[in-house]
Amino acid sequence: MALTKALSIAVLDDYQGVAASLGDWASLPDARTVFFSDHTSDREQVVARLSPFDVVVAMRERTAFDAETIARLPNLKMIATLGKWNAAIDMEAAKNRGIVVSGTDGGGLYGPAALTWGLVLAITRHLFAEVNSVRAGGWQVGVGVDLDGKTLGLLGLGKLGTVIAGYGAAFGMRCIAWSQNLTPERAAAAGVEAVSKDDLFRRADVLSVHLKLSERSRGLVGAREIALMKPSAYLVNTSRGPIVDEAALVTALQSRRIAGAALDVFDPEPLAHDHPFRSLPNVLATPHVGYVTENTYAMAYRQMVDDITAWCSGAPIRVLNP
Repeated sequence: MALTKALSIAVLDDYQGVAASLGDWASLPDARTVFFSDHTSDREQVVARLSPFDVVVAMRERTAFDAETIARLPNLKMIATLGKWNAAIDMEAAKNRGIVVSGTDGGGLYGPAALTWGLVLAITRHLFAEVNSVRAGGWQVGVGVDLDGKTLGLLGLGKLGTVIAGYGAAFGMRCIAWSQNLTPERAAAAGVEAVSKDDLFRRADVLSVHLKLSERSRGLVGAREIALMKPSAYLVNTSRGPIVDEAALVTALQSRRIAGAALDVFDPEPLAHDHPFRSLPNVLATPHVGYVTENTYAMAYRQMVDDITAWCSGAPIRVLNP
């Protein structure tokens, strides 16, 4: 890609301030790279911030690049994003503007899987309350829930869901699953029982969400589905916030319709300072850190620099909007 001026690159949402050291940005010739450690979801602020840049490096789906936003970024020529898809980018609108969107080979399964299972253990053993009690000078305040003999419900049985099924089995749990395309044969191969969607919600003692965000999955867990759950059940979501109707979940948690929720993803992100998820006693909330590991970040920034280098040479790689 021939440029008549120095390449300007915006690296978004570098919350931990590590992007500069994990990517070989100096290898990009005549490039000026700016790292933003804060986040904005306001369209006017996004447009004002990004208007000067040729390339944007987007971390997951935190910033929406819909058709209107893309149309208002006249200098934008390329987007590099973590992973093999990004539901926050209007791929067709980008293609129509001649903007190349490139991804990475993904961040691996075991970082998100470990975080998911950590949340399962933490919410069922009430670790947040116990830790807070110790920090405040107290001692035991609750009674934990045993996992062996309980039912783990998996909403989605792809690669990550299958890993979580293995963890559940190792803890003596019965594993059931549902998704739109799941077959009994594929479930059985993972040691899991395929059930109907309603049975999944009715039977699960712990229900863990493992679906990609799409128009088909957006809002899939709503008031009706939550109402099917046992009062003693826990909901765990480390997939994407919009898959769960947040208002319905807040209502259920406030009324103790379900026992609790462990959440790593939200809609929108970051959470508002006064959001109920920050204060409800039966919620364990983490700030979307399932994929935030040293190996994942090092791979991500290295490959996104490679994406930009390939695009500059006129032979883009890992293109998501061909």
